[in-house]
Amino acid sequence: MDSDDATRNGVWKLPPQGRPQRLAALPDGLPNGLAIDAAGRTLYTADSNNGTVWAVPTSGGPAKIWQSGPALAADPDGSLPLGVNGVRFHQGAVWVSNYSQGTLLRIPVTAHGNPGRVHTVAENIPDLDDFAFLNGRSDIVFAAQNDPTDRVTVVRPNGSTQVALTADDGLASPTTTAVSGNQLYIADAGFEAPHDAKLQRGTINLHALIGQPRHH
Repeated sequence: MDSDDATRNGVWKLPPQGRPQRLAALPDGLPNGLAIDAAGRTLYTADSNNGTVWAVPTSGGPAKIWQSGPALAADPDGSLPLGVNGVRFHQGAVWVSNYSQGTLLRIPVTAHGNPGRVHTVAENIPDLDDFAFLNGRSDIVFAAQNDPTDRVTVVRPNGSTQVALTADDGLASPTTTAVSGNQLYIADAGFEAPHDAKLQRGTINLHALIGQPRHH
């Protein structure tokens, strides 16, 4: 959470019962995506303003810079100066999107919990916000491209991309996606008029998704 009050800025735990608890403080920035590792010990949070992925113990404690650098920073020539945005822990790696660079990145987690070499999975995906995987075993990604692109794009493991949904399908500033079985959910922020914020749902044709030709 980002707040003008420094005593509230950071990563918070919201228990089912009881009071919210701040697990770790964060410096001034824009905490965005949040993901937890498979062991349930580490939270990774993407700081879009500072181009940083922070690591926070789920038990609480100081936040540490886990990864930063040019690949996570904002494009200085971009229209919106936001760098690393969405984050997912998947198959032993931290996957992140870079909003202004339009890239999807995979960062392996070493045996000691450190970041490995940053690998660019896909690029040329403008306004790339958050994303979701087809399932826990597949590296196929459904990526939300925010305003003004207004798309959901399928990204395959070889980096090829294919537009799945557009504004013609009712998208309005999509910020994130989620998959449950063959159901795809899209959260629309509705930043632009008519400010149509909503949650959309679609059915994934798994046979067509796997069998379609792959286009860049």
